[in-house]
Amino acid sequence: MLEAFGIGVEVGEKDVAARGNFCTVDSAGLISDRRAGRIATEAARPLVEKLATIRLPGVTSEVRPVKEHRFVVVFRGEGLSAELSETDPQRTGAAPLPVRALEAQAARTAELFNQWIAQAHKLLANDRPANMITLRGFSGDPRLPKFGDIFKVRPACVAVYPMYRGVAKLVGMTTIPFEGDTPADEFAAVARVWNDHDYFFVHIKPTDSRGEDGNFEAKVKAIEAVDQALPSLMKLTPDVLVVTGDHSTPAVMKTHSFHPCPLLMWAPSTVRTDEATTFGERACMRGGLGTFAASEIMTLMMAHAGRLAKYGA
Repeated sequence: MLEAFGIGVEVGEKDVAARGNFCTVDSAGLISDRRAGRIATEAARPLVEKLATIRLPGVTSEVRPVKEHRFVVVFRGEGLSAELSETDPQRTGAAPLPVRALEAQAARTAELFNQWIAQAHKLLANDRPANMITLRGFSGDPRLPKFGDIFKVRPACVAVYPMYRGVAKLVGMTTIPFEGDTPADEFAAVARVWNDHDYFFVHIKPTDSRGEDGNFEAKVKAIEAVDQALPSLMKLTPDVLVVTGDHSTPAVMKTHSFHPCPLLMWAPSTVRTDEATTFGERACMRGGLGTFAASEIMTLMMAHAGRLAKYGA
């Protein structure tokens, strides 16, 4: 559903959207690459066009490319349920899993998605490396409270990857269009609308992607690209700047991990400086903020920005 929102596909409360990955399976039907070699977006478009020809009884479907190996599919019809299991086994050497109903009322929807996947497999059989698909994140529109209403800010999002634009739209942020895909391009977009908003969510995708690829050197370069572009953001003199992640993706593990995320908070008017002189996991373990739940980040940011009438009871 987040992917759908990110590319402008409407998802209603009764619809069911899923995030799709093109993947590679071998002759035995086992996954050898969960992302089909991160095929180019342009290479994925004709494959999505094939998937868009699939027809099922009692529902309509919309399939759209997202970026690289990602696509989104939305089912629309009566009596659908998003209480479904995912088909990605999260490892290579295993076959894609069937969609299972997580509650009784989802049984028909599970069967419809399994029929859709079976037809997709036939259509893609000769399109190696993208000769199969997996589906994750089944959902409708949950009608979440809006970020700006909760925190009394005018929030904006700058992100290259559509899923994160989808997250932002879901909670009422304004997504800022821009050309390019580098951190410098993203920070330039922030500068262009700096006076129109007072909170910016800026997402950098390659740090995660290169970790998932197991490419340590490329991940280092992705972080260095942020470092090189950061002075242009600092020239805007934000009251508070936070640099962190939503999860760790160690290159050695090639997947999201359980490790705490490092967090840097820059707030020159209010912060108490600590003894950390570098930014990384080990330095942050010894930092003044300690280890805390991510749910506390916004409260700290609002406090350091002078936006809270009172902190605590």
